[in-house]
Amino acid sequence: MAYLRRKIDEFLVKWKNTENKKPIVVKGARQIGKTESINKFAKEHYESIVYINFVEEPKYKNIIIDGYKTDDIIKNISLLDPSKKFVPNKTIIFFDEIQECPEIATSLKFFCIDARFDVICSGSMLGINYKKIESNSVGYKIDYEMKSMDFEEFLWSKGYGDDFVDNIFSHMKELKPFNELELSVLNALFLDFCILGGMPGVVREYIQNGTFEGTLEIQRQLILDYKEDIRKYAEGMDQTRILNVFNQIPVQLAKDNKKFQITKVAAGARFKDYRGCIEWLNDAGMIHLCYCLNFPALPLKGNFDETKYKIYFADTGLMVAMLDEEAGEDLRANRNLGVYKGALYENMIGEALKKSGYELYYYKKEDSRLEEDFFVRTASELIPVEVKAKNNKSKSLSSLISSDKYDCIKYGIKFANGNIGYANKIYTFPYFCAFLLKRYLKDTNKIYIEQ
Repeated sequence: MAYLRRKIDEFLVKWKNTENKKPIVVKGARQIGKTESINKFAKEHYESIVYINFVEEPKYKNIIIDGYKTDDIIKNISLLDPSKKFVPNKTIIFFDEIQECPEIATSLKFFCIDARFDVICSGSMLGINYKKIESNSVGYKIDYEMKSMDFEEFLWSKGYGDDFVDNIFSHMKELKPFNELELSVLNALFLDFCILGGMPGVVREYIQNGTFEGTLEIQRQLILDYKEDIRKYAEGMDQTRILNVFNQIPVQLAKDNKKFQITKVAAGARFKDYRGCIEWLNDAGMIHLCYCLNFPALPLKGNFDETKYKIYFADTGLMVAMLDEEAGEDLRANRNLGVYKGALYENMIGEALKKSGYELYYYKKEDSRLEEDFFVRTASELIPVEVKAKNNKSKSLSSLISSDKYDCIKYGIKFANGNIGYANKIYTFPYFCAFLLKRYLKDTNKIYIEQ
């Protein structure tokens, strides 16, 4: 099947055309399309490709035996495979699966200074080894975090172009409601995306068949692969605890109180015993953490309680695949979200915000019903973001906007099962608009409308 267009494509082309470019380290969870995208870029832009996969060919771990200088590494690669050609200024060296050989990152400094060859590194479980890589190559590399496909990339896979996305954005910008046909088509596409998630293998199967047939099997295999990664890479950690947390996420998100409760994971479980397990899953790119703010005010960094958080799946489709079998089948066959409706849409919006570059924060006021799902910020404003399973009233959002206690908050955003609208300083958008929120706030230089 044809290649699925990804956002990293444009980034790599811009990097290629940059003078004095630094090597790139592409990190992200397994099977999100890193290798496929980098290989396609390499074939289209280089005369010679030197591809080294440290999982498939562990013998290449020995290329650093003489040190990390460019000439020494090239000499040893050529010794192992004389067919690999190193043409100055026309060669890309692609080190893949470098979690198996994180020491190779030390060589990036020397490749950067040498400047004869372009270098890209990639790996599935880089997060857990990243401190080692970070310390070895500070100032001599560019980091790029790749995630599974977002809704825009999913639309591309369905054949919709940039003009289609621009039309959605113009509706947001002009606060112009979608007509019934637009709303129907976009809601159906978004629900399909919600069920499938953004793993390229899953989306490709769906595009080829035109149905969900075969997609659940791929998702379940991915989950098994993730669990195998936990057993393989969680060295010195309690793997059972990590797996317990992983398995508990859909269960706890389905409840009204979505704050992740360690005490529900296992009998006698305590935060201090599980903290490292949750950080491991986050570093591995499997989950997103959403921290509870101490108070809804700027700045956000440092203004949160690290012991209170919600956990979302980094890919909503994998969460759907972990639901009990009856709920999963009902969702695919009848588009019935059931008891998981709130959890699925909240996970999707969290995923969209994270893929847009936002960190995730929520707020729950003690001894009060005041609670807000997410917060984003502009240069000077804090913006509460609410996710509604139905398009009903938003008491917490209204309280945050109207109260004198929260002077950073001038207006709010609500994502709901409805159309575009504006009332009482709350902008309402359909769920499928969430991937454009950052562009919306930036391009409109949003100032709330006085009423």
